[in-house]
Parts: sequence; C-alpha cells; structure tokens
Amino acid sequence: MQNLNMGQTPEAGPPPQYPIESVDNALKILLLFGENTELRLTDVRQYLGVASSTAHRLLAMLQWRGFVRQDPTLKVYRPGPALTTIAFSILQKMDVPRIAKPVLDELTERLGETVHLGSLDGGRVRFLAVAEPAAAVRVASRLGKQIPAHTTSTGKVLLASLSAEELYRLYPNEDLPPVTERSIVSRAELLRQIERVRIDGFAVNREESEEGVGSVAVALPFTGNGHYALNMAAPIHRLPAGKVKSVAAELKAAAERLTQLLS
Repeated sequence: MQNLNMGQTPEAGPPPQYPIESVDNALKILLLFGENTELRLTDVRQYLGVASSTAHRLLAMLQWRGFVRQDPTLKVYRPGPALTTIAFSILQKMDVPRIAKPVLDELTERLGETVHLGSLDGGRVRFLAVAEPAAAVRVASRLGKQIPAHTTSTGKVLLASLSAEELYRLYPNEDLPPVTERSIVSRAELLRQIERVRIDGFAVNREESEEGVGSVAVALPFTGNGHYALNMAAPIHRLPAGKVKSVAAELKAAAERLTQLLS
C-alpha cells in the first residue's frame, strides 16, 4: 500500500470547533480507498497512529454499516456496498459509461447481442451503459433500470464477490421475491448458485428476470472507480447451454480491456 500520508488528507474548510476524533478517523479510512483498493488492519493502525484494537473497532463499525467489507481469506478490507450506493449519483457525472462504451460496442459487434455494464446497489442491479445490435429481434436496453440482483446474471456475479456476512445482511430472510416463474425464490438456492459462480467465474440467467431472455455475466476486477460487471443478454433460443462458455470467454476478455481503461 502506498501514499499513506496524513498530510494528503483533503480538507474542505477550517476544522470544526468541537471535533470528534472517532468520526474523523472513520472518515480518513474511507478517504484512503481513493488511493488504495484494499487495506489491512496494520495499514489503518499505522496511518491513524492508533492501537490495533482502536483500528479494529473503527473497521468493524464501517463493516457493519456496509462501508467496507473484509475478504474472509486474505483478511484485507475493501470498499463495501454502502459506498457504491452513495456514489451512484456521482457515477452519472463520471466517465465510466463513456469509457466503457467503445468496449461495449465492440463486444456487441462480436456477439451480435445486447451488452450492458452494471453495478450492485444493495440488493439490486443498476445498468450504467449499454450497446445494442442492429438485429430486429434483440433484448431491449435496461439502461438506468434497477432489477433485483438475485434474478440477474449481473447481480449473481457481483454478489459472488461478497462475504457470507454481507450476503446474509442483504438477504436476511430465506424467501426471495420472484420476478418470473423461473426466478430464484430461496436464499439457500441463491447461495448454492453463488458458489457455482465462484467456481466457474461467470453467472447465467435463464428467464429469471424476464421471460424469453437469457444472459451471461462476468465481473470486472475491482478498480479504484468501483466494482462492475459485463452482461450479454439474448433471446433464450439464441443462448443454448453449449454457447455459454464461449460467451463468457468473450466477456472476460472485454472485462480485462475495460479494467485497464478504468484503472
């Protein structure tokens, strides 16, 4: 990790008359994610100049509120879904959709189907950019729409990056509301599919969010700008099971190119 310099903390005005140190330290941790995609407990402790127990309590509170999440294996902390929710209104003013558009256009030309760039907003997916083919019969744009994450391939592939604790926070109940007759309707089934997604590296949706529509999605590696996924959606008869892996490979190659542009 680099650039952990207290002097680089941005200040918008004069210090408050009655500063609250714990709040200030929590905000400094969040500001660190502007320059670092992940943090360790020791990084936070050294940066703030506090005891490990204090750093742990601050991170635990931020994790509880969804502002950070901890990788259960590597024990590193990364931005959580709450930051994505807060930042979404700003995303429209950022260059992410513009930067992504040429990649989406190329992908649509190669696959002949509609492709989207999406992000996770709590338990729902937001579609931020789209490219549509010239074909008369195609999946319509979902740009700007919000759809329950458990019913979409984009949602499932992004949910796969969350910890068990975060997933249970998003889905506290066993029953899940369906969108179509093929939607996942239980948390247990969603968790089972998420495990499959982690193994395969891609997610599939077969008429779970819209009748007659199937899709495949892959996640982009986390960048400093956020966490996104690429999705190809097609009429279900044009997405047979034997075609899924080749589509996923095309999406992964495009995701790598886009990640380089966003980093």
